[in-house]
Amino acid sequence: MIRLFKVKEKQRELAENANGGAPTKKQSPGELRLHKDISELNLPKSCAITFPNGKDNLMNFEVSIRPDEGYYFGGTFLFSFQVSPVYPHEAPKVKCKTKVYHPNIDLEGNVCLNILREDWKPVLNINTIIYGLYHLFTVMPSIFIAIILWICCHLISESLNFVCRNRIMRIPSIMKLLQC
Repeated sequence: MIRLFKVKEKQRELAENANGGAPTKKQSPGELRLHKDISELNLPKSCAITFPNGKDNLMNFEVSIRPDEGYYFGGTFLFSFQVSPVYPHEAPKVKCKTKVYHPNIDLEGNVCLNILREDWKPVLNINTIIYGLYHLFTVMPSIFIAIILWICCHLISESLNFVCRNRIMRIPSIMKLLQC
């Protein structure tokens, strides 16, 4: 057993010397799993992932969703993901950075998606979350898990008015895109 420890120590020293003396950063299990999840991503064409802090910081990234159908067609919605070092045992924190009139997203960007809360399981992955977010925008918003009940009631009672309000609320993000 002691011999095995010495062999491991020797291997670590050789690795440090190969890197110019800089110690290698040990990745947490969450980082390893996240790296695997990101390498296996299979996103729809209307979704994209970016790493604003560089590819070295996988634990914080952004996903943009551009629905190709439904009430939110034509909009671009940006979500920030913060992944805990204990991922996948804890769901990532997801916030919508785009102001949106949606029954499952409040005005501070908190997202009501069951797999981000009570239905989270370690077998789920980043791909599942992105498809869940995409689903919120392309199909009828879920009225059963709505955060904002008055938006939900508005959707049910006055669907045309809902569409108008939704488009008006997106104008600032559209204007930002036009200022190239």
